[in-house]
Amino acid sequence: MTRPYAPGYRIPPDLLLKAYASGVFPMAESADDPEIFWVRPESRGIIPLDTFHVSRSLAKVVRQNRFEIRFDFDFDAVVAGCAESREGRDSTWINAPIRESYSELFRRGHCHSVEAWQEDALVGGLYGVSLGRAFFGESMFSRQRDASKVCLVHLVERLKSRGFVLLDTQFTTEHLKTFGAIDVPRIKYERLLAEAVQGDASFFP
Repeated sequence: MTRPYAPGYRIPPDLLLKAYASGVFPMAESADDPEIFWVRPESRGIIPLDTFHVSRSLAKVVRQNRFEIRFDFDFDAVVAGCAESREGRDSTWINAPIRESYSELFRRGHCHSVEAWQEDALVGGLYGVSLGRAFFGESMFSRQRDASKVCLVHLVERLKSRGFVLLDTQFTTEHLKTFGAIDVPRIKYERLLAEAVQGDASFFP
């Protein structure tokens, strides 16, 4: 993992897209730290779209339509939800420069959110970066049970129907492994990435 600090307290959007295209992404030590560092892991987490797994219990929740799913409706609120502290996590890596840069990518059409709503309240969601036929999942949050999981199911459905071939999760967790997430060596990941970013897919029709 490389951790060179970026100069200044702003990430130019074009630089951010070039970083993703080369297998690098930014993080911060904490929400209050104004600096960011670049990460290029030795192994990378992905969810193969053709082997995405949904448990019976979660499939039931999806069928029940407990949440109204919206796309790109309130992107900044989703990022704020991902950045807020929660039980077991007092801080986050989403700092001000990261929020600013991803909001700009959203305005350019390279960032998207999947949102779970109940009675006009945002109760969960996720966001990520799209580039070519690759989608880079950044973070997710839930204020209601299963909200972010349902968002992930809808994300994968959309990616598969729109011609995406790579869903990057940066790292794997036990939670993501239940959906089929795997670790791949850097050299293999970068081959998959090179193929994916050369193609063309659209998050919206």
